Amino acid sequence: MTSLKRTPLYPLYAETGEPRCIDFGGWDLPVQFFGIQKEHEAVRERAGLFDVSHMGEFMLSGEGVEDFLSVLTTGDIRSLADGQAVYTFMCYENGGVVDDLLVYRIGAEQYMLVVNAGNIDKDAQWIQSHLPESVEFRDASEGTALIALQGPASLEILKQVCAEPALDELKPFHFIATNAFEGPAAYVSRTGYTGEDGFEIYAAPESAGAIWRDLIAAGEPFGLLPCGLGARDTLRFEAKLPLYGQELSADITPLEAGLGYFVKLGKSDFIGRAALAAQKEAGVPRKLVGLEMIDRGIARSHYPVFAAGRRIGEVTTGTQSPTLKRNLALALIDAEFAAIGTKIEVEIRGKKLQAEVVKAPFYKNTPAHKALIQHSPSDNAPSEKGVNTP
Repeated sequence: MTSLKRTPLYPLYAETGEPRCIDFGGWDLPVQFFGIQKEHEAVRERAGLFDVSHMGEFMLSGEGVEDFLSVLTTGDIRSLADGQAVYTFMCYENGGVVDDLLVYRIGAEQYMLVVNAGNIDKDAQWIQSHLPESVEFRDASEGTALIALQGPASLEILKQVCAEPALDELKPFHFIATNAFEGPAAYVSRTGYTGEDGFEIYAAPESAGAIWRDLIAAGEPFGLLPCGLGARDTLRFEAKLPLYGQELSADITPLEAGLGYFVKLGKSDFIGRAALAAQKEAGVPRKLVGLEMIDRGIARSHYPVFAAGRRIGEVTTGTQSPTLKRNLALALIDAEFAAIGTKIEVEIRGKKLQAEVVKAPFYKNTPAHKALIQHSPSDNAPSEKGVNTP
């Protein structure tokens, strides 16, 4: 029997709440501390703290690294300045997604890539199979702890722990290196995966415990709670932030997921560009849409969706929205049925129940989320003019 991997913060879970851990892709991670509903509300209204140290971090450096990343990903890497990050994709030649990731520009010849935990080995192999001789690749995942502080009170809480004047001026999708924590220098970025304002702290494993405890103590007067995977999923779902393996995969392109803004077809060639350009030219055959149940029931991942007497797709994520108290879902369906107001059916435990296509994101009231979707409106929602994900 293979033992589960544990993050450097695992021994601290029992200090707060009643953590319930599960096997998440080979990691022993908390699904909740105080309950998903309470943790979800804490992030929406106050602040929540997540251990996401299972995520992967790759360091790429050397002559030509910018050119390499421009070919490797769909994003406009060349437009990044030092201290800036971008959400992007690595795609296969057919346009399917190897992974969605964040790219951080540390310097002209040094970048950090943050990838999904379940894809670390696959991503490392993919990158190294395309790596030019002038670029060095290093997997820094085991030597990096990652803490995410999310919610409207996150800045005020972080400032009590990190005496870094630059925090007040840190813009979304930017980051700084700081010596304000105990131990080696850490990176603090302003991104997130909840639809709220928030920060990530990339630190040495030996420093992570002290940072976690300090944030818990500083956040207590604000109502901060440690949060698990359950609330992380409901929060990102409400904000229509994709989860690899559900809204994105080797068989689902970024265009089908409604994330076309992050695919820069106008730049120089990149892996998958021809296929994505052809898909856009021909018309995207499937679209990720929001659904609301009309009949009583909750649509879950992989439940089939029907219309006009045939199967038209499937649910990617579904639950009762903790914020909106409505039974909602995201579904990848044939584009002809993607218009707002279209009536469809979701098969739940053998019964076809009525649902309707609705606008998504379901929750988009914060400046942080508007920054993320400002140029990436839902294909079936009004355009928004107003940031990746690990």
